[in-house]
Amino acid sequence: MARRASLEPRSRPPIAAGTVRPVALFDIRAFGDPVLRQRAAEITALDASLAQLAADMLDTMYDAPGVGLAAPQVGVQRRMFVYDINDGNGPNTVINPVLMGHEGEQTSEEGCLSVPGLSWPLTRYEKVHLTGVDLDGNELSIDAEGLLARCFQHEVDHLDGMLLLERLDKRDRKGAMKALRGRTLGFSDLAGESRARSVGHGS
Repeated sequence: MARRASLEPRSRPPIAAGTVRPVALFDIRAFGDPVLRQRAAEITALDASLAQLAADMLDTMYDAPGVGLAAPQVGVQRRMFVYDINDGNGPNTVINPVLMGHEGEQTSEEGCLSVPGLSWPLTRYEKVHLTGVDLDGNELSIDAEGLLARCFQHEVDHLDGMLLLERLDKRDRKGAMKALRGRTLGFSDLAGESRARSVGHGS
């Protein structure tokens, strides 16, 4: 999910002195890529390759920059996402997430790393409950509200093959598609893009 302009810039957490880990940045798949429209598969085994995937996804997310990134956005059809909303509790990885306990509503600008440079006012649930497991197989049970709840809903949408464009109202979706067509043709629709200026960068 895109980093909102109201958040402080987020960089990678510090690496312990003497530790060197190669940074492997993925290309983030953009709107129009078929992989973004497919439901990701459940993860059945936790191993070192999954931990490396999560680490590389986090590097990619921070570089973008964003506050969340789902595996399908880097071309991997597995039900997992990483996130860090800069609240002092990240970064984190969630595997096989399930959302329940939806309450209330919130409307805020929301952008996406797969639709870079644009954002739209989008209504989501104010509170959600998320379950899943972490990289060590520990069960997760998180009550989330506000930005964290928005982030969870955005990333789970990606795992279900849905982009935020599909959640826009008819008017905003029409403007979004016009702006995206303009990009494809090599020119900018300023009217369409001004309505959805980036939440920061994406997620």
